Amino acid sequence: MLKSLLIAGALALLAGPAAAEVVERSADGFTLRYARSIETSAGDVVLALESIGAWWDGAHTYSGDASNLSIRLEPGACLCERLADGTFFEHGRVILLDDDHLSLNAPLGPLKGRTSRADLTFSWPDANAADVTVIMTFRVEGAGVGAWADGVDAVMQGQYDRLMHYVEHGETPGA
Repeated sequence: MLKSLLIAGALALLAGPAAAEVVERSADGFTLRYARSIETSAGDVVLALESIGAWWDGAHTYSGDASNLSIRLEPGACLCERLADGTFFEHGRVILLDDDHLSLNAPLGPLKGRTSRADLTFSWPDANAADVTVIMTFRVEGAGVGAWADGVDAVMQGQYDRLMHYVEHGETPGA
């Protein structure tokens, strides 16, 4: 039994770091990080990010329909959702886009109005490699928001998985 546990532990260490985790947590903040290497190009990652309405889970929108989400990948652009009454809800703003990452100020969903910081960053640091590591980091700060880390982690893990499916297969997850 002990031998089996030791072997399992060694295999877990060889597998590398967890693909997703709460990497920092306090009463007033948390940082989530998700990473996975896939055979793709940096250009495909950027195209997928720009097609957010094709992969985001509609259950985590105000309209119930992810196709109502849109984003232009340029500084200052809105990550917006078109609502049934014709108005728009701003989920975030692009604050930086360069060759290997996209950063947004994005207090998503119930975090809106409760955070002093909500940085959502997508990066692909090995953009010229055959296998690209796609990293999503979400750093949130605000009074008492640390208690929400696990719930937000569950939602963001799902979004990351959907993004990766879209990058790899070019289709809406679950389609």
